[in-house]
Amino acid sequence: MAISFDNALGIHEQAVGLRIQRAEILANNIANSDTPNYKARDIDFESVLKGVQEGQQPLQMSRTSENHNAGLINSDFASELMYRMPTQPSVDGNTVDIQAEMARYTENAIDYQASFQFLDNKFKGLTSAIKGE
Repeated sequence: MAISFDNALGIHEQAVGLRIQRAEILANNIANSDTPNYKARDIDFESVLKGVQEGQQPLQMSRTSENHNAGLINSDFASELMYRMPTQPSVDGNTVDIQAEMARYTENAIDYQASFQFLDNKFKGLTSAIKGE
């Protein structure tokens, strides 16, 4: 009987990948906290993960030249990015609230660790099953 990794690993494989993408987005917001007119962005993790589970692929972005920068985040997820509504808009047009972004980044890191731990446990269980322990 063949082992289906999609069934064995469950949602955690996709969750880890999306957490990595979200970490890049949040880090980009933090890095641009002093950039005038920069608009903070984020993804709706739950809706993107649900779409990935249902087999939907994010809209594909295309570049007209290979010399164009692909950007910090994966361009495949650019269509899923949303602008954040600021609680206290800045005079220079920047919508990054550095404390809120750092809190979101920390929460995302904790969630990443949890998903990674679940994956690790799944692999340990599969290894034990293969060894017959």
